[in-house]
Amino acid sequence: MSGTDATPDPTAGSAGADPHTRRPPAAAGPAYAGPSHSAPAPAPAGPSYAARASARLAAGALRVFLVVAALFWLLPTLGLLLSSLVSPTDLNSGGWWQVLTAPSRLTADNYARLLANDTITGSLLTTFAIAVPATLLVLVLGALAGYAFAWLEFPGRDWLFLLVVALLVVPVQVALIPVSELFGSIGLFETTAGVVLFHTAFGLPFAVFLLRNFFAEIPRELLEAARLDGAGELRLFTRVVLPLGAPAIASLGIFQFLWVWNDMLVALVFADSANPPVTVALQQQVRQFGNNIDVLAPGAFLSMAVPLVVFFAFQRQFVSGVMAGAIK
Repeated sequence: MSGTDATPDPTAGSAGADPHTRRPPAAAGPAYAGPSHSAPAPAPAGPSYAARASARLAAGALRVFLVVAALFWLLPTLGLLLSSLVSPTDLNSGGWWQVLTAPSRLTADNYARLLANDTITGSLLTTFAIAVPATLLVLVLGALAGYAFAWLEFPGRDWLFLLVVALLVVPVQVALIPVSELFGSIGLFETTAGVVLFHTAFGLPFAVFLLRNFFAEIPRELLEAARLDGAGELRLFTRVVLPLGAPAIASLGIFQFLWVWNDMLVALVFADSANPPVTVALQQQVRQFGNNIDVLAPGAFLSMAVPLVVFFAFQRQFVSGVMAGAIK
């Protein structure tokens, strides 16, 4: 034996041991400790109490602001309604707000006198005779033209559509004098038919523009499938396009009816002065030396109630049309 003892090799096996059973050398890194059984990561904490309180405070402040804004917005309408329910004597002695403390002063005599006025009742019928046909004509012609511009191929289609879009910027005031001369030469001046045609002509550009863009979003595969089933263009328009475009058509009908019903300029120029619409009839009821509030207040509120009824009756279709246009 030598003078120095050799350090035994820890990796060496004992004599006679199988070399394949030797332990491998220890790795430099941490030893493997088997499968991990560590605890799962904690879920992210929700917003703190201060953040939730701040969000609720902001939402409450927003609601209060919206309620106050709505009250200020409805204040003129409320004042008009209460003024129409107060006698002229009480209204001249104080404002309409006096009925808030004395509800016994409310009366429907103003409406009774208004409805007994043949001029006002006749003007309401004349307004219906103008607004309903002008709305229906715009809807029918606008839907047909919108479908043609969206899905039919014909020469000059794009240029014609650009011309229709360009007509949107033409103001009504520009056409009053030339159209008056035209209607005078063909016998339509101061007639209900002339007012209907004027409103139809100026309502069609917007109707064609709106419905064409809406119809163009209909999937082409749906129309091609209907054509493969043997559907012609008319059947395709009535059975496929119109049901899908009902929300947009309803929204357009509400807008057109409101525009025609509340119009005064066109009615003042083209309508029959002996049987005018309600806007012109109310203007003619103003006395020379008085406010005539006992006639104007109930008449104005009555003329405003009809568009409100139309809007609330078709509110669901209107919202559906707006949302469909926003999504597309």
